[in-house]
Amino acid sequence: MRVKVAEVMARDIPVVEGGTPFKTVAQALIAADVGAVPVVDAQGRVMGVVTDADLLLKEEFKDQYAHEGYRPPLRARLRHLFGREGRGGRAKSRGDTAAELMTSPAVTIGPGTAVVFAIRLMDEHGVAHLPVVGTDGALEGMVGRHDLLRVFTRPDADIAREITTDIFGRSLFRDMSMVDVAVEQGVVTLAGRLRWRSDALTAARLARGVNGVVDVVDRLEWDEDDTHTWRHR
Repeated sequence: MRVKVAEVMARDIPVVEGGTPFKTVAQALIAADVGAVPVVDAQGRVMGVVTDADLLLKEEFKDQYAHEGYRPPLRARLRHLFGREGRGGRAKSRGDTAAELMTSPAVTIGPGTAVVFAIRLMDEHGVAHLPVVGTDGALEGMVGRHDLLRVFTRPDADIAREITTDIFGRSLFRDMSMVDVAVEQGVVTLAGRLRWRSDALTAARLARGVNGVVDVVDRLEWDEDDTHTWRHR
């Protein structure tokens, strides 16, 4: 059973409107001890997201000396150029309201989505926070990279149970009863003997895909190598 976004997201989160002043946005982030807040319209629909990084641009671009003309390092400029920020860092640094500071349009995700897709979505769009919205478009919470780390805190017993019962117990494998599953600190060890090498390889691959698995130690043995047929398909 895959861990869903709803199981790890933060529900009691602050929201701001487009016209919310800079300082109020900063106070909301600090009061809630979060790194981002959704910006919503009058109907409560998510328009964008303001992060602590967006607010810090205000200080980053301040000239400490007369006519300093600060420019970010090349790496930062490339990140802004090829990332999903619609407006450059200097333009955002002049913003005084949430609408002027936010990254828009917001990348959102549904509460029933598996966390693996949330991770991929963050990586694809270069964001660290995703507003979670229901089918009606209503905001239900926020999920950040820190929240997604919770999948790695799953008890070892839960991981072992899922692999043994949900993955192996309900599979169409010929016989997985000979596979022993041990989990320690998220590391899965598979041991035993199977008839076909393809079953052993598939067992390790499926175990590796379970949420919370840090690594898989494959100690499975097999009697017959049937994988040569894969190369001719």
